[in-house]
Amino acid sequence: MVYNWINIIQDCLLPPTCILCGNPGYDSRDICHSCYTHLPRNNLCCYRCAEILETPTTAPVLCGRCLSRHPAFDETYAPFIHQGAIKHLIGNLKFGANYKNARLLGMLLVGHLRQTAELPDLILPVPLHLSRYRQRGFNQAIEIGRTVAKELKIPLDLTSCKRHRDTPHQTQLSAKKRRKNLKNAFSVIKPIHARHIAILDDVMTTGSTAHELAYVLKEASASRVDVWVCARA
Repeated sequence: MVYNWINIIQDCLLPPTCILCGNPGYDSRDICHSCYTHLPRNNLCCYRCAEILETPTTAPVLCGRCLSRHPAFDETYAPFIHQGAIKHLIGNLKFGANYKNARLLGMLLVGHLRQTAELPDLILPVPLHLSRYRQRGFNQAIEIGRTVAKELKIPLDLTSCKRHRDTPHQTQLSAKKRRKNLKNAFSVIKPIHARHIAILDDVMTTGSTAHELAYVLKEASASRVDVWVCARA
C-alpha cells in the first residue's frame, strides 16, 4: 500500500512523459498510448529463440536453426522486434547512456512477462567484460534488469558469472563468427543455488551470447535457463 501511494505521489509531482513524442505518458510509463500501440510486436516467433517466423501458427514451434543446433537455453521471451521505436530506445540507452530508457524498456518487458512467462528463481543480466564496462560506464542489461527484478520481486545476480574474454563487437559478424567469437567467453565464479534462471539482455540477434551463457549455467547447476530480452533482431 505504501509503495502504491509513493507511485501515486510521484505521478502527480513528476507525471510520466512519452520519451518518443513528448505527450503525457500512459499507465505510469514514459510512453504515450499511441506510441505504445505502434511498437513492433514479435507475436509470431520460435518459442526457443524468438526468431521471427513467416508462417502463421497456433501452436508453439521451433525454427530450423533451433531444430538443427539445439541451443542451451530453453525458451526466449522477446516481446518486440528490433526496429523502429524499440531500436531507437535500445540504441539511445546503449550508446547514449539515456538511463530513463532502461526503466521504460524494463517496464515494457515486465508487462509481457507477467502474461506469458513462468517466473524463475533468479535473474542474471548478461555480463560485460571489465574493459567494455569501463569504456561504456554501465551495463545496459543490468540497468534494464534492475527494473524487471524490482517489479517482479525476483533476485538480481550481478556477481556469480563473469565475462573473462573481451570479445570484439558482434554487430557486423555472421552467426558462425559470433559463435566462434563467444566460445568460452563466460564462466561461473561462485556457486549459484537457483535451478531456474533467466538470462536478461537488451536484444538478441543470433542467440550465440545466450547459448554460451546458458551452457555454463547448466554446467554449474541450473536445470532450466530462459532468456528475457526486450527485442529480437
